[in-house]
Amino acid sequence: MTLFTRTDARVGELSIRPLDPDADAALLHAWVTHPKAAFWMMQDASVADVRAEYRQITGHPHHDAYIGLVDGAPAFLVERYDPAELELVGLYDPEPGDVGMHFLCGPSDTPVHGFTRAVITTVMAFLFDDPATRRVVVEPDVRNAAVHALNAAVGFEVVRTVAKPEKDALLSVCTRAQFQHALAGAAA
Repeated sequence: MTLFTRTDARVGELSIRPLDPDADAALLHAWVTHPKAAFWMMQDASVADVRAEYRQITGHPHHDAYIGLVDGAPAFLVERYDPAELELVGLYDPEPGDVGMHFLCGPSDTPVHGFTRAVITTVMAFLFDDPATRRVVVEPDVRNAAVHALNAAVGFEVVRTVAKPEKDALLSVCTRAQFQHALAGAAA
């Protein structure tokens, strides 16, 4: 079941569907244990570990997971969560309409220029497609310079560094208006 679709002139049709922890476990395992996914912190996970983790996520009332497809082929992972209930509890002042997000592009033997930017743009458009979403909140590792640049490109503003148990994170937020402004700037 496709939940969201958008077309990127360079990449093609990007769509998002619900993640199935059992059917998608092997695929996810290949993605989250790949060296480029080091910030995902699952490098030593087994397929069973990945299946269990995503069963827990998809069964949680404040956490969802999705598979992103490009022209029908699985290509990226998306997690949506309520930052007032998970990840950032006690570390920031939540506002109504806040939605937390993680995303991971699957590894590719044939990189496409602009692919990751097309993915994060699609993820943000998907999240803002819900009228209840007022801000997207992220907390990437402070050392993840590549994702900080991508976040800035789609309108995120850094709030501050927060100390989480597993990492020091760069708390950043993006309002609907900031995202739309970033899209307009990219189109110009």
